[in-house]
Amino acid sequence: MIRFILLGILILLVARAFWRLVDGILEAAGGTSRTRAGRPSVKLVRDPVCGTYVAPGTALTLSARGATHYFCSEQCRAAFRNGA
Repeated sequence: MIRFILLGILILLVARAFWRLVDGILEAAGGTSRTRAGRPSVKLVRDPVCGTYVAPGTALTLSARGATHYFCSEQCRAAFRNGA
């Protein structure tokens, strides 16, 4: 009885490994990747005070000298405001 259970588990593992191999080959042949499920990339902007790169959607902003500046924290924004 244990022999059949172990044989069944072995067959399942081999079948799964085979299917993953075939799936990887088909994915590579099609030129698509399922790991990045349609998530668009975001261009990062540089904080002018500390140099950290931040996403514009989550960054703190300040409009000065006709341009919008992006900051990683309130401290960097305050330092820029005081130094400007």
